[in-house]
Amino acid sequence: MPRRWQALRRGTAVGAGTAKGGGHGGASVGAVPSDLPTPAEILAAPKVLLHDHLDGGVRPETVVDLARLHGYAELPTTDPEILAQWFTEQAWSGSLERYLEPFSHTVGVMQTADALERVAAECAEDLRADGVVLAEVRFAPELHTEQGLELDDVVAAVLRGFAAVGGIRVGTLVTAMRHAARSVEIAELALRWRDRGVVGFDIAGAEAGHPPTRHLDAFQLLHRENAHFTIHAGEAFGLPSIWEALQWCGADRLGHGVRIVDDVTADPVTGEVRLGRLAAYVRDTRVPLEMCPTSNVQTGAAASIAEHPVGLLRRLRFRVTVNTDNRLMSGVSLSSEFAACAQAFAWTWEDLRRLTLNAVKSTFCDFEERVRIMNDVIKPWYADHAAA
Repeated sequence: MPRRWQALRRGTAVGAGTAKGGGHGGASVGAVPSDLPTPAEILAAPKVLLHDHLDGGVRPETVVDLARLHGYAELPTTDPEILAQWFTEQAWSGSLERYLEPFSHTVGVMQTADALERVAAECAEDLRADGVVLAEVRFAPELHTEQGLELDDVVAAVLRGFAAVGGIRVGTLVTAMRHAARSVEIAELALRWRDRGVVGFDIAGAEAGHPPTRHLDAFQLLHRENAHFTIHAGEAFGLPSIWEALQWCGADRLGHGVRIVDDVTADPVTGEVRLGRLAAYVRDTRVPLEMCPTSNVQTGAAASIAEHPVGLLRRLRFRVTVNTDNRLMSGVSLSSEFAACAQAFAWTWEDLRRLTLNAVKSTFCDFEERVRIMNDVIKPWYADHAAA
């Protein structure tokens, strides 16, 4: 990650064309406000999650159990605790490509309708236990057809699992793999199911060598049908990936988008900051950034949580959201991600409230539900608890 913006982490002034740092945009790093939330308090707060992969959040004991039930013999160990540790160790690879390799095991045990339904239900249970009230969970149906399931069978099973759990609203994103050639087919799948639980579309996988414009037909189809989609962009690849996702493909949100910071410059002496044209466009048009701090550190997109651009971008008042990406691989929950960032950037309850409102405003669920969750759940909780 370029160092030209590092001075901003210390709360230096923001220059021409930008808002000033601090104040409304969050406390300066190094400050210790009196209302710094604790992990236990964050767990109790209602949260909204936009970027979570179904196959990246399977319970390790479920991976072992499904492997036994379905004859999957490729796991490195059948001890759930050791397996969980193995997944996390593999994730600390320093590259997106190596980070993605262990997914072959979770996908390998998710090849039947029963397995998919179970994993989806457990996902909803785990998110609910973490205080998540609204989540969008994504998965690639094309990866779950090795034992004869049709794409529609895959989606139906996942939706049944999510629907079986109360106390949380889970919307589904269907994902096409960017290195494959089935994006139009998956976009059509999203359209068939969009009134039955599927709220959007995504492309995922290794960015390098697989630009989003290769899937332009899929995005144009979705545009014509007034459908929502996000694109993994600006994670392992830089500004061209973000530019294509927005200006050629028309993405509603950016999956990760962390490399937008490459278009932010800071004077090393004065700390004056300027946004390039792409960064300014992203901020001006309120493009939501689905940021996943721990995952980005694991893949080498950031050196540490403290050096992750989420703190700077929050202070510059981009529409930042905080997410988990892959809870099993990264060994995180949404509460733990918020807690780590609150510690690193001295985020107060007001910061967490605004980040949560950013997320609920950016979901693909219908407007009435967004308003209900915002006005009936999130705002009242913060009014009653955060200021206490």
